[in-house]
Parts: sequence; C-alpha cells; structure tokens
Amino acid sequence: MRLGWMQGWLEPSSLLRAAMNAEKKPESPRPGASEEARAEMATLKDVLAGQVTRGELYDSMPDRPGWVHCYACGHLCRIPPGRDGICRVRFNRDGVLMVPDGYVGALQCDPVEKKPFFHALPGSLALSFGMLGCDYHCSYCQNWITSQALRDPASLAPPMATSPQRLVELANEHGAPIIASTYNEPLITSEWAVKVFRKAKDAGLVSAYISNGNATPRVLDYLRPWVDLYKVDLKGFDEKRYHELGGTLQTVLDTIVNLKERGFWVEIVTLIVPGFNDSDEELTGIARFLAGVDRSIPWHVTAFHQDYKMTDRPDTSGEVLLRAAEMGRAAGLQFVYAGNRPGRVGDNENTRCPKCRSLLIERIGYTVLANRIRDNRCPQCATMIPGLWSRNLS
Repeated sequence: MRLGWMQGWLEPSSLLRAAMNAEKKPESPRPGASEEARAEMATLKDVLAGQVTRGELYDSMPDRPGWVHCYACGHLCRIPPGRDGICRVRFNRDGVLMVPDGYVGALQCDPVEKKPFFHALPGSLALSFGMLGCDYHCSYCQNWITSQALRDPASLAPPMATSPQRLVELANEHGAPIIASTYNEPLITSEWAVKVFRKAKDAGLVSAYISNGNATPRVLDYLRPWVDLYKVDLKGFDEKRYHELGGTLQTVLDTIVNLKERGFWVEIVTLIVPGFNDSDEELTGIARFLAGVDRSIPWHVTAFHQDYKMTDRPDTSGEVLLRAAEMGRAAGLQFVYAGNRPGRVGDNENTRCPKCRSLLIERIGYTVLANRIRDNRCPQCATMIPGLWSRNLS
C-alpha cells in the first residue's frame, strides 16, 4: 500500500516543490536506472543536506582527526570527513556528524493495530511519521519509497518541512493519542524523533518506534526517556539471511533483550516470506528465543506480499501463519497473533487471557470489535494482562 499524505495537513514548502520537480517515477525499480533518475536522486540528496542539524549520537575519534564514530545503529559507522554512513542520511561535515532534521517523508494517521501494537491502547489512532533512508536494504521492503530513497533511483520520495510542535498539533486535531516514528528506520533519525517526542510528552501523548531492531545500548539509553512502545521486526533466525538484508541477527537479538531490560513495552513482528524464513526450524528458533526472554512478549506473524524487488514467490498463506502461531504457543509464548489475513486465521487475531482463556479483545484486521480488559486485568479471573491499556504511564 502506497504511503500518502493526509490532504490539507501541511502546506507544501519550497523544499517539497524542489524535490517534486522530477517526472513521475515508475511503480517499481527498473534495472539500469537512467542517468536522469540518478541525477534526480543526487538532487534529493542535496535538498536533504540542507535539512540537517548537529547530531548527538556520535563520538569524535582522537586517533583519526576529523573522523566520527556514530552509534545510532548497530553498524557503528566510522565516518571520514565528507562521507556518509551506511544509512546515507548521517554524514560527516568537517568533523561534525550531521543528521536529518525538520521534515517528514511520509505522514498518516493509522490504527495502532497496523503498526502493529495489540497491547497498547487498542482501537486508538497513531499519528505516524517517517523520514527518508534506512540502514538495511531488504529486497521485499513494503516501505521502499521512503526507506530506499537515497539508495535506489526509483524510490525518490518528497520531503516536507515541518516542526515537532506541528506534528503534536496534528495528533491532537485527529484524536490520535499515539505518535509513532515509522515508514523508514527510526534509529537513524533518532535525534529528530526525540525532538518530536519531547513535545509529545508535554502534550500527554504516547510515543512509539517501529524499527528493525539494529540498535546499540547507547541509543536505547538515549531513547528511553522519550519512547514508550517499541516494535521490532525480527526478520528471521538465520545469520546468513540477515547479512543479505544488510544486518546481523545477533545485534537484533541483543536489542530485544536490552529493550526489555530498560522497560520499553515491546512487541515483535516476523514477516513470513516463503522460501526465505518460513522453515519450521527457523520459526521455532524465533519462538523459543522470545519465550526465553519473556513469555508475555506479543509475537505477530504476518503475511508477505510481493513488493519491491521480491516478486518471485507467492504471498504467504493463512495456513502458514497458523502453523507459525502454533509453534509460538508450543514454545510457551502467551500472546501470538497472525496478521495481514483478516478473517482467515481463526482466533489468532484476538487476545485471550493466558490463564483462563477468556476472550479479552476481539479483532478483525485493524478493527477492535470488543475490549473486555478492566483495570489491566481479565474480568473473569483477575489475571494481570501485560500491556499499556491507558495513557497513564506512571
């Protein structure tokens, strides 16, 4: 589904007009992008280079004058003067790490269930904003228009200038109690997210990260005062496959442990891609790992559909999702959900009490049909149900 602007929310700026001077882009990348397309990407990079501020998540390198060591993500890039990090949006300008600031590349109001968070203010809206760029290069990325904007000439996305205060105003105007950094990898734009979330906290909003989990302990410490909810895409359980995507499995596993230790509310998503990460061994490995961290972590197993560069395999069936959900429960996980196939995965869209199995939250797709949780507890047996069920974060 293509990302779209909520019409009338923000007036197009000169920044946006400059980035939109290109002709209409193709629906999907084409081999051997034209010189014109590459020139347009260079123009976008020039535009974004003016929409930056001094970063906070880096160290200078005394042994290499002028170099900086970025710790916003698990790549821990050591960047010489005049060069970018792997993400392409954090760069070294004369010994200072410059980072994205003051714009969004996508903006929508989504159901929080779409993120997905099933244990955070069910039925609420989340004002969802993203910037441009990513530290991974997943060939099946469903948000490639924004995430690959500086890596793939076919994915030029227009930035739009805005402010943290305006985003908070929009959340309030549209009745969204949650504000989420998403659509690209938020770790690489964490300074901007924290600016937004500081204002959001003052307004009583809940804040969320939708991330690949390629984090460092230091960036999580930086985020913790400002981020309440953290969704991690655990993309598989095979180190070699993770390298194909541009990451390392162990870093993501460590991030999940570190998030729980620091008190974030954490939910995990695995997009099941046929022939890539759908073996019994791999799915069981994920489930057992998560159960070993905390049996109450919600695990969402969701369906792949053909997108971006990966069009050589079928979409994930409901049967595969059901199999994965059973593996999760067999490993001891208390809350396992099957997604992207509304009405075709049986009871696996609903939340049940882990003790008495009473139906607590009934869903179909992103719609909450009933929520029976009272005072954070099951109304039948009074078992405490983990999650964020009200905006009281004390």
